[in-house]
Amino acid sequence: MADILHRVGVHGASPEAVYEALTTPTGLAGWWTEDTTGDGGTGGQLRFRFPPVGGFDMDVVETRPAERVTWRVADGPAEWIGTTIDWTLRRDGDYTIVLFEHRGWAEPVEFMHHCSTKWATFLLSLKSLVETGRGAPAPGDVPISDWH
Repeated sequence: MADILHRVGVHGASPEAVYEALTTPTGLAGWWTEDTTGDGGTGGQLRFRFPPVGGFDMDVVETRPAERVTWRVADGPAEWIGTTIDWTLRRDGDYTIVLFEHRGWAEPVEFMHHCSTKWATFLLSLKSLVETGRGAPAPGDVPISDWH
């Protein structure tokens, strides 16, 4: 198994503010993709669409306010189905630290490399949204290849 791991600090933001951006359709649409629907609470499902390439359906496995959010990929590219995405939040001085994990990839295929870079750009979009009120969600995200 292979995993994507990232760490980012969100300056001047509470863990509660980051948690809201990870669990509400409005928050998620502000940094990941504008086409976000669903229920971000434990037991809910979130749907993310990235025209023209497709999207993902995430089952919300766990939410602990201001501490943790865990999703399981229910639908999307074959390499993603069954993987888990986990966000752990903690306060460190003036920062909320976000530890991001996309775990359970069968193997580190080239698409995983692409997704790791895209996750990094979207984590910076999350940081920007919470710090400034403006993220860079799809379709206005940073293009890195023909895979978007």
